[in-house]
Amino acid sequence: MRAHAGLVLLAAALAPAAVIAQVPDRPGTLIVTNKAPSTATFIDIASGRTLATLPTGHGPHEIVLSKDGRTAVISDYGTGPQPGRTLTVLDVPTRQVARTIDLGEYRRPHGLAWLPGDSLVAVTVEASRAVLLVHVARGAVVRTISTGQTGSHMVAVTADGQTAWTGDIGSNTVTELDLLTGQSVRHVEVPVQPEAINVTPDGSEVWVGSNGTGRVSVLDTYTGAVTSAAEGFTWPYRIWFTPDAETVLLPDFTGDAVRFVARRSRRELGRLTFPQEGPQGVVVSPDGRTAFVSLSREARVVVIDVPTRTVIGHVPAGQTPDGVVFVRPVAR
Repeated sequence: MRAHAGLVLLAAALAPAAVIAQVPDRPGTLIVTNKAPSTATFIDIASGRTLATLPTGHGPHEIVLSKDGRTAVISDYGTGPQPGRTLTVLDVPTRQVARTIDLGEYRRPHGLAWLPGDSLVAVTVEASRAVLLVHVARGAVVRTISTGQTGSHMVAVTADGQTAWTGDIGSNTVTELDLLTGQSVRHVEVPVQPEAINVTPDGSEVWVGSNGTGRVSVLDTYTGAVTSAAEGFTWPYRIWFTPDAETVLLPDFTGDAVRFVARRSRRELGRLTFPQEGPQGVVVSPDGRTAFVSLSREARVVVIDVPTRTVIGHVPAGQTPDGVVFVRPVAR
């Protein structure tokens, strides 16, 4: 009997994940891209239950959700030497693949952002050194805007949908694009290998992470000045603002941490560590209360209470999860 009790206690100690793989007081659904199996998973947060697993194109990386919550678009970046050239469109209410958009000659789609109106998405095509505007319902490229830079990987769009910024990993620049005229406006030099990028809703600040220096910098879009906001990262993978744009969440993929920084003062508010778990994609709920961060090496998504900066649970995902979006619960 004592041996049996010991085994039970050992099993409990070794499997804490099974105890907290649900978050009952945070209703809603996550959709997560899983790179290795080329799938997207719908997960009920409250129960931790997988609702659906859908096929995507090869190597799905980023995912964005329309403002009305009905359509999600995934960039199929490709795997290994085979560049992707498709977007996978999901019908969220039915949890089905609505269509696959073939981008034709354009290769390595990656960064994504919806424009106001839920008709167009901006998508970087890294190998083609451009940003495309794609009409999602028609499945058609309606505008091509050249960045003229190498490795335009991620894209951020201002709230009015008029301006986009790309992080150009190979050129060590960020590029400003006028989405109304379809023109490249300027290139600004930033610390080397800029990947993660985001822009404040009013367009006044562009935050960018440098893989080469482990630094997160801020571009003042009015003056052109680039200043340091945070240092000591090993791979500042993504940048996400809370809805009030007051707090910045910064997953450090190989540094195994998520850092919280006050946007205005640039003071670090706290950090959470995830040893050997690889935090990558991040999204914050519209009420600013909850953050969801994919842990690439653990096939799960950690659930974080933003005001207290504490882990409150996690839910399982597919292998090598990356992009993640939050779908509000449906009113009954």
